[in-house]
Amino acid sequence: MIQRIDTKQRMSRIVKHNGTIYLCGQVCKDAEQGIKEQTATMLEKVDELLLQAGSDREHILSATIYIKDMQYFSEMNEVWDAWVPEGYAPARACVEAAMARDALLVEISVIAAEINPA
Repeated sequence: MIQRIDTKQRMSRIVKHNGTIYLCGQVCKDAEQGIKEQTATMLEKVDELLLQAGSDREHILSATIYIKDMQYFSEMNEVWDAWVPEGYAPARACVEAAMARDALLVEISVIAAEINPA
């Protein structure tokens, strides 16, 4: 069974299928901030959605990070490295990409496993 949570016309914020959780792309809470702040608040949103979906950081399987300019790569990684629990790093890709809004510096797409699948 496929479960869609917070579904709008273009996307669902969360989709669950066979114990796997797919999050739509997440961006920061305040695009007027720098890369570290944008990364931190983006990851806070991931935490909130994972909790809502029945998962957490330790169950992330894969993350794809889109960064506006690779000049921000090291600073973004500082925040990422502090956020990922030691020993639980997911498969990850990071690519430079145009953002939907000019002020956005980073976006993430996450796939995770449910902690206790039904």
